[in-house]
This record gives sequence, C-alpha cells and structure tokens, in this order.
Amino acid sequence: MSRDDSPGTSLDRYDETAEAAASVVIGRYSTSFGAAARLLEPTCRRRIRIIYALVRIADEVVDGSAAEAGLSVDEQRAALDALEAETERAMRTGYSTNVVVHAFARTARATGIDASLTAPFFASMRRDLDPSPFTAEEVVTYIYGSAEVVGLMCLRAFLADEEVDPERLARLDDGARHLGAAFQKVNFLRDLAVDWRDLGRNYFPGVDPEALTEAEKHAILDDIDADLEISGRAVAELPARARAAVAAAQELFARLAAKLRATPADELLRARVRVPDAEKFAIAVRAAVTRGGSR
Repeated sequence: MSRDDSPGTSLDRYDETAEAAASVVIGRYSTSFGAAARLLEPTCRRRIRIIYALVRIADEVVDGSAAEAGLSVDEQRAALDALEAETERAMRTGYSTNVVVHAFARTARATGIDASLTAPFFASMRRDLDPSPFTAEEVVTYIYGSAEVVGLMCLRAFLADEEVDPERLARLDDGARHLGAAFQKVNFLRDLAVDWRDLGRNYFPGVDPEALTEAEKHAILDDIDADLEISGRAVAELPARARAAVAAAQELFARLAAKLRATPADELLRARVRVPDAEKFAIAVRAAVTRGGSR
C-alpha cells in the first residue's frame, strides 16, 4: 500500500478527511445553513457543521432515502440502532470507520457532548419509524430529542474551552433548548404537507392537517413566539465566537414564523414558506453588525 509524502500522521489525514466529508454532507443537504454558519469563528463553525452532518445522516434513515433504497421499517430501525451504537463506540474510543461518525466523535470528545445528549436524539429518530399517532406528551419528548438536544450540542461547541458559571450555563441551556424547539415547530408547520401526506406523521395532536384552522395555526405560532422570546434573552450571554450566528438564526426563524402567520392556513399544505436568499443575507449582515463585540 503506497503512502503520500504529505505532512502529519495517518490519523491526522483521516481526521481531516472525516471533517471534509461531514462538511460535504451538510453542504449538500442544507441550503439555509450557510448564512448564519459563516458568522461563526472557524473552529466553532467546523464543529457545528459536523454535529449537523450526523443529524442529517440519522434523518435520512427515517425520512425517505433508506425506504427508497428498499429497506423495510425493521431494517431502517436496525440501521438507526447500528448508527447509534457506532456513535457511542466512537465517542468512547475516538475512532470510527464511518467518517461522519468519526468526525462527530472527535467533536463530542472535544466539547463534552456525551450519550446524555445523543441517546434522546436517536430515540426521537426511532419514534419517527413508529406509525402510531403522537400524543401531546410524546410530542414534547420528541421535540426534546430531535431539536432541543441538538441546540445543547451546539452550545457545548460554542462554550468549548471556556469557564462558565452554573447560573449562566443554566440560562444558556434554557435558551438553547427553546431555540431548538422553535426551529422544530417552525419546520413542523413548513413541512406540514410532506410530513402528513408523504410520511403519514402529524406532530400536532388534536389538529387535522387537512383542515388546519387559522385559530389553530395562530396558537402554534404563539407557542413558537414564546420560545423565541426566551431564547432571544440568552443570545447576549453567548461567547462572541457564536453570538452573531445565533442571533441571525434566531431572526431568520422569527421571520419564517411571521411569514407563516401571514400565510392562510389552507395554503400550508400546498406551498412551503421560505425566506428569500437576499433577505437571509440581510439578516446575517444585520446580526454581524449589531451582535459583534467580544466577551
């Protein structure tokens, strides 16, 4: 087996390759990720991309590509279980033959992410393979695992190598959880047609997606606005390396929520609400200007 003469050890090259692979994954799947992510300090941006790459891979197991490849529901569940087991093993050992998992494990070990955050995430992904209707209590648990813990993972990346007193950490944790919840609920409304008609999922117990009323839509958005208000209060306490990016993401989803509020409820099953790229760019610039500074 030949080896090139590039500097660094074999592990260094493997680490770099794994990080590059994770960057390709999130770049191919998320068109809205870039504007806010570019405001992150480079090391922090790389870690956030890696976290979301693993999230994306798990999403693909339960949201279509595995089924399109011909896997049964039981086989999809087995694939997800194997991905979780490989992730836990890699977090312990620092190595995986799956390059996205390897990159995630390195980030997890560097930032303090552990199975207390990954286990609820995989549990929520697993719940998407269960065709039984959600109860209100199950949706709360689902949102925690699918979105709030991702916010907590990102926060661990933001705070890496920084001493944080317990009171501030509690406020930041609360903000991260509410921002993750707001993101998820906005996406539930934006993806109503796909979730309900294509995947047979209803994340709004007691609501008929085919007959969503204006009152029901506004109640959902009131809940989202409450989440965003709480998360917004924590932005100023974030380290400078992440503050502008989180402020941009917060404003982007607030804008999406406003557009959803202005969209008739019966149109949400026909069109996916989005923010134009020019407006995303303006939001990012505004966040960079108003949320800069050091801490």
